[in-house]
Amino acid sequence: MPKQELSTRAGRYVSQPTGYRAYYPAPLPPIPPVAIEGELLRLLSDADRALARLDAVSILLPNPDLFVAMYVRQEAVLSSQIEGTQSTLEDVLAYEANATHNKAPKDVAEVVNYVRAMNHGLKRLPELPLSLRLLREIHQELMHNVRGAERTPGEFRTSQNWIGPPGSTLANAAFVPPPAHELMKFLGDFEKFIHAHKVDTPLLIQCGLAHAQFETIHPFLDGNGRVGRLLIALMLCEANALARPLLYLSHYLKANRAEYYDRLTAIRERGDWEGWLRFFLRGVAQVSAQANETARRIVALRETQRTTFAANANALKLIDALFEKPIVNVKQCSDILNVSYVTANALVAKLEKAGLLKEVTNWGRNRVFRFQPFLALFSVESTLAGNRSAPGPKAQS
Repeated sequence: MPKQELSTRAGRYVSQPTGYRAYYPAPLPPIPPVAIEGELLRLLSDADRALARLDAVSILLPNPDLFVAMYVRQEAVLSSQIEGTQSTLEDVLAYEANATHNKAPKDVAEVVNYVRAMNHGLKRLPELPLSLRLLREIHQELMHNVRGAERTPGEFRTSQNWIGPPGSTLANAAFVPPPAHELMKFLGDFEKFIHAHKVDTPLLIQCGLAHAQFETIHPFLDGNGRVGRLLIALMLCEANALARPLLYLSHYLKANRAEYYDRLTAIRERGDWEGWLRFFLRGVAQVSAQANETARRIVALRETQRTTFAANANALKLIDALFEKPIVNVKQCSDILNVSYVTANALVAKLEKAGLLKEVTNWGRNRVFRFQPFLALFSVESTLAGNRSAPGPKAQS
């Protein structure tokens, strides 16, 4: 597409009374429309197929909701790590299992809030369309009683924010979103777009456009990145493209952080929506394929263990429970099986010897065990996101 046409799709910087310049995004959909042809068309087809396979494989799982619960937790960890938290998936599971001995990272509550925010959004979708109201409710859950809780949880900002390294100001910020007094105009246009469901705009293209526009508007004082990433899964579920929320892009965005920011900048400066969408669709295809493979491995793991312990009813019952609660102590196993502590302890020892359980504490009493092969499947996926690194540019206010 010629440069003169691209430029009409970019927003504009507007000087504000106090001297800084804020960005006013052009409304969606882009004009001229996104050119879905060539490589972009191929990537869209690949992403659509990968997403359909992921949706189909979920029905093979012994308990799809348990798989989803683990995936939401993993997404919460990776999405929160992008914002600078240090908690791991195991930290979150141990926190939920009351197995931390008060040594959980301080920011684990932020990850737990992310899980709660996603679940709240999914619960509300059947009764409340994806909207500004629902996004505010999700933000309220996300920011409850954690770092940034003083930044008006559940409310759109009423002051100017900006994006840049710590210590940056409006004068030298990497990016300045729309000013507060113009915010509702841009949010109103954004809500109209996500309600439009235009038949001539493929769903994944809509998701990619909406995520980038939300990040550009940056309507909250904190938590915009996490809400913007949740938005993608919620759009797919609302449109019934996924029966369960199994697509999460945080580990892809974390592994490709520099290109992610470059692609958003190219939209703002040149209106290059096609470049962003190619990047976005590659992520959808890659993440869908990884999740599909993880789901298949879970099915295989369960079948293998059910065969191995076919003659032991208590072992079968506990193994199934471990898919839901992969970090446990002996007392919890006793409660799950409704057997004595001694009987549960003997079974735990047997599963430990078989390599299914691994002790993660050296407490002597109240020892805690992890469901090793199951959590290893998610650890492999997390590794694909790359090692922890410093967070990207942060919102300031």
